[in-house]
Amino acid sequence: MRKGPPDAKAQARRAALNALKRARRTAARKGVELSDWEGEFLGSVEDRIKTYGRAFGDPDKGAPGTILSVLQGVKLKEIAAKAKGEKKPMARGKGFRRNGAPAAATDGED
Repeated sequence: MRKGPPDAKAQARRAALNALKRARRTAARKGVELSDWEGEFLGSVEDRIKTYGRAFGDPDKGAPGTILSVLQGVKLKEIAAKAKGEKKPMARGKGFRRNGAPAAATDGED
């Protein structure tokens, strides 16, 4: 007797819950203290996944088959990197800068 194909939704749910637990465990093992906001984020996302099956309600924030929204996935990756000790400064936008090197200043010698 053959098993049917694995349930993709249940698989994604387990993967998301495992990623949340892994981030929390890694931070505890390495002695990295997560901020209150990060701890609350991990807890609330875990609760919403267990209760509702996914962590966001607005379908515009993520694909229909996903458990975490795009931004929640980004934040989870940032927290996991911080827990591993790979914390990098956030590079979110540089404003309205020019793409090239700044033009050399002329002295006005003509």
